Amino acid sequence: MKKSLRFHFSATQKIILSFLVVVLIGSVLLSLPFTLQPGIDIRYIDALFTATTATCVTGLTTVPIYATWNTLGHVIILFLIQIGGLGVIAVLSFLMMSLKKKLGLNDRVILQNAFNLNTLSGLVRFLKKVFLGTLIVELTGALMYMTVFVPAYGAKGIWYAVFTSVSAFCNAGIDLLGPDSLSAYVLNPVVNFTTAFLIIIGGLGFIVWWDVIEVCKRYHRKGVFALRRLTLHSKLALSATGILLLVGTVLILMFDFHNPDTLGPYNFPEKLMISFFQSTTTRTAGFFTIPQQHFSNGSAFVSLLFMFIGGSPVGTAGGIKTVTFFVLAASVLADIRNQNQISVFNRAIPRQAVSRSLAVMGMSFSIVLISTLLLSFTTQAPALDILYETVSATATVGLTRNLTGTLGTAGKLIITCNMFLGRIGPISLAFAFQMRHQNKNLISNPVEEISIG
Repeated sequence: MKKSLRFHFSATQKIILSFLVVVLIGSVLLSLPFTLQPGIDIRYIDALFTATTATCVTGLTTVPIYATWNTLGHVIILFLIQIGGLGVIAVLSFLMMSLKKKLGLNDRVILQNAFNLNTLSGLVRFLKKVFLGTLIVELTGALMYMTVFVPAYGAKGIWYAVFTSVSAFCNAGIDLLGPDSLSAYVLNPVVNFTTAFLIIIGGLGFIVWWDVIEVCKRYHRKGVFALRRLTLHSKLALSATGILLLVGTVLILMFDFHNPDTLGPYNFPEKLMISFFQSTTTRTAGFFTIPQQHFSNGSAFVSLLFMFIGGSPVGTAGGIKTVTFFVLAASVLADIRNQNQISVFNRAIPRQAVSRSLAVMGMSFSIVLISTLLLSFTTQAPALDILYETVSATATVGLTRNLTGTLGTAGKLIITCNMFLGRIGPISLAFAFQMRHQNKNLISNPVEEISIG
């Protein structure tokens, strides 16, 4: 008798395949005539690029989304953004729970991997809180946007507000307002700070949300001192986010203070708001109030660094993540000080976390390096613009120095791969180190000293 062939996929492989299937389904739907505006015909590569940028919550676009697809196409794109932001596995698990179906052990393990959690305990309750919290935050953002968009666009402003709120929370950076993102609202504090709030709260990560809420509920009488009881993960995420936002705002303000194409024409409070928004949106959001190609080289390099770092784990942001960056920085300082233990907030960080952080950064850097070289072969553009494009795609940011729309077929495929790898790469790396190998080395090789530095 012939043995039947069975394919056993790991949890990580199932997560990757789920994203791939959603991208392919989305690309087919977005290429169909009934989802397009009348008289519009697009190539499949542009539909694939758009489905990828939506599902991978990036925001880079080769065709104008507002003018290419009709309302049905925009609804499909919005669903792809929401699914991509929360994760395909999370959405499918929530639908199963809504249909009164219990999650099996295998389903829970996959869900645990998708959210990068350390335990299966309380997983269903955590998933419910994620969806409830997402609904509340996105609804709040939509109501804030409506105060601006409804007077400007009428009833259509409600749809624009909902779409922009979901896109901002999921750090997608896609909107329906026109070709210039939020440039028309560069001095509008409601749009600026609502967008920044949604980007930051989505980028902090769901674990940080519930940790802050639980600590505040339990120790509310102790006021600010209750924050000392946060987990190390939350402290790292909050501290890194605050530091990066502040440093980014100050540096961009310094580099472009007199730049006539960016901050120059505005007064100081307006310059401060624009700099803060730029510092925030580089944390993998993709919206802009000032075109990126107008910023000075100094601000561009600050944005590159911030895009590469991204947001925090178990959230909607991309990049190597703030906690990864913080752990690596702490490790470097510990080595410089010749300390055997890496300590932050009076807690020791395990060496395994440092190894994973190095792996995530190394893989992300490798993807950026290889794709930058490939894009340089296929695209005639300044080196800074190409690097900006590849970092933005790999970190799923969505900011561009006006290069995406000029890409040829090869360039579009390179950036499509970048966005996909950027969305699933860090997840895959995080769990690759947890997989058990069947063949274990029984003999250790001898150790020999080498020179470093």
